[in-house]
Amino acid sequence: MRFRLALLLALCAALSWSPPARAAEPLVADLSNHLVAITTGFAGTDVLLFGAIEDVDGKGGGDVVVVVRGPNRAETLRRKARNTGIWVNSGTGKLDGAPSFYWVAATRPLEEIAPEVILDRHQIGLEHLDLDIRVKDGEMDPAEYRKALIRLKQKQGLFGDKVHQIGMLSQRLFRTDMHFPANVPVGTYMVEVYLLVAGQVVSAQTTPLVVSKIGIGADVFDFAHQQAAAYGLIAIALAALAGWLAAVAFKKG
Repeated sequence: MRFRLALLLALCAALSWSPPARAAEPLVADLSNHLVAITTGFAGTDVLLFGAIEDVDGKGGGDVVVVVRGPNRAETLRRKARNTGIWVNSGTGKLDGAPSFYWVAATRPLEEIAPEVILDRHQIGLEHLDLDIRVKDGEMDPAEYRKALIRLKQKQGLFGDKVHQIGMLSQRLFRTDMHFPANVPVGTYMVEVYLLVAGQVVSAQTTPLVVSKIGIGADVFDFAHQQAAAYGLIAIALAALAGWLAAVAFKKG
């Protein structure tokens, strides 16, 4: 808590001074940590996003919106249906690129901050997320597959089920805690911060955040992907050895 308060105070002090020949930026934001390190026993973590806004043309500080997007992944959805008592695949939906993680926070409800056309343009909010799903299904349309994908991601904790709150201090400083669950995918994330005034984006900033495995877990992960055949043989050998040891122990007992 003291560390986060110190970050906010340091940012406030930095913004209180700027070179006279350069106008102050209306939006400044940063992260308490630019690396989420996944180690053995990783159970999820929070990353603090903090920043400050300036008055824009006498219209006030405006609203702040934060969008966190994980690296895009190809996704395949399959719909099961009962046929003569057996569950079989009856339709598929495919996406070439869907965010593996999606999280939104704002100072107010999104519909009060900007019109739908602005939210669509910047893909702010799950309802405005562009998901191009190619469907092969004679009974279901893409909208149903879209709902299924969002529902699945929310169940996994990878899509936020609500717009989280951004806290404001003295109408200039803001902060919010971004939560990353234990099953968060690795890769480079984009943390987008928008300043909106009168329903329009007047300033924006994008900061990368890296989620990466480190330590022994990372070495095993890399070996399994780079030397798949060798990893498979070792796994089989270890399984056989474990079975033999169990049989010996059982026989002695």
